[in-house]
Amino acid sequence: MKKGQILEGTIERIDFPNKGIVRTEEGTVIVKNGMPGQKVRFCINKKRKNKAEGRLLEVTEPSPVETRRPVCSNFPACGGCMYQTMAYEDQLNMKADQVRRLLDEAVLAGGQVREDGTPDYIFEGIKGSPKEFAYRNKMEFSFGDEYKGGPLALGLHKKGSTYDVVNALDCRLVHDDMTKILTCILDYCRLANLTYYHKMQHTGYLRHLLLRRGNTTGEMLVCLVTSGQQEHDWTGLGNELLALPLEGKIVGFLHMINDSLSDTVRSDETRILFGQDYFYEKIMGLEFKITPFSFFQPNSYGAEVLYGTARQYIGDTRDKTVFDLYSGTGTISQILAPVAREVIGVEIVEEAVEAAEKNAKHNGIENCRFIAGDVLKVIDDIQERPDFIVLDPPRDGIHPKALPKILDYGVERIVYISCKPTSLARDLGMFLERGYRVEKVCCVDQFCQTVHVEVVCCLHRVNS
Repeated sequence: MKKGQILEGTIERIDFPNKGIVRTEEGTVIVKNGMPGQKVRFCINKKRKNKAEGRLLEVTEPSPVETRRPVCSNFPACGGCMYQTMAYEDQLNMKADQVRRLLDEAVLAGGQVREDGTPDYIFEGIKGSPKEFAYRNKMEFSFGDEYKGGPLALGLHKKGSTYDVVNALDCRLVHDDMTKILTCILDYCRLANLTYYHKMQHTGYLRHLLLRRGNTTGEMLVCLVTSGQQEHDWTGLGNELLALPLEGKIVGFLHMINDSLSDTVRSDETRILFGQDYFYEKIMGLEFKITPFSFFQPNSYGAEVLYGTARQYIGDTRDKTVFDLYSGTGTISQILAPVAREVIGVEIVEEAVEAAEKNAKHNGIENCRFIAGDVLKVIDDIQERPDFIVLDPPRDGIHPKALPKILDYGVERIVYISCKPTSLARDLGMFLERGYRVEKVCCVDQFCQTVHVEVVCCLHRVNS
């Protein structure tokens, strides 16, 4: 097998997150962005000792699990979705299998084994999102072109590309209100002959469109991100947006100026063109104030399932002190507060901590305290000792130096919420080594049609 060689084969399975396993006469190859059962043509682009990776060139024969037609005109070119043609039940089963294989291996490696040699924990399967489509409450769209020299486009990047953009005029991951707003803005910018920002040359004007919508309230923020290389009067666009026939309501239209070289949605300066720079969303009876860059679960419907599962795993916290580490905007803290003595949240993003404090006050919760700082350093200074710990770290998992400190508390039970199962599987090694055992695990799908899945893991301390 050589780099640049073109081969064909069938994807036997998909390992998390999107690694298709293809066996050929020359050896096993990882081919990303496919589905189990597809016959594919691919080019070897990486070759190491016992590993080879191939770039997908063509699906020569669809998979038997592709039983439905795509609902979006850009599938499969758009990088936003992966599994539209796969029945949702099959998506759920595939994700559950991926997670179970990862965790089975980690649990077995940690010596948590039944007499028959199988991993000794309860795997409770997967819970689906209440809504399969139109579930995202936040989307970041990019300005660009679909091909070199083509007309202005506004949408998502093509699969495997960081430059080409496909128009998201019928994206089914978002509510129709977002589609109407995106279409209005694209039409306006085309008529105004506004240029998009070229990432390589660092020239041009239009960069991103950030849309946020409360799934339960219908309140929306429209955030237009441009460079500072020219000025434009957005009054006319604001009037057009206000005139749109929407199910919800635009509560704020913001113009953000971003002159950073990185291709991230951020703001050096924010101008409120009308309305306000926040909206409200409700989860599990609590109301949360959300600003443009607040961290909040992107699927409010799925978040209720996720937090409900976590609450069930946490169990009785009456008269207990709970540490919510990596607490974000304090959603879990506030859900636990009514049935705990005190909840202490630790989060490194100061804006998220400020939002958590305001939301707790808004919801009338007085036994939550939030600390801004790195978990690795903050837990050295907290005087209280926890009776229970909730972990909801970022995608990379828990810092390897922070985990021993967390385990030193020796609490009886810990609930670990993971948005990246491979990070959880890695971290489980130290949990098991330090006398904890995996009690039960449940997956929650918040990101239908995509490769991502959340996992809730309950750990119990059995010895010191």
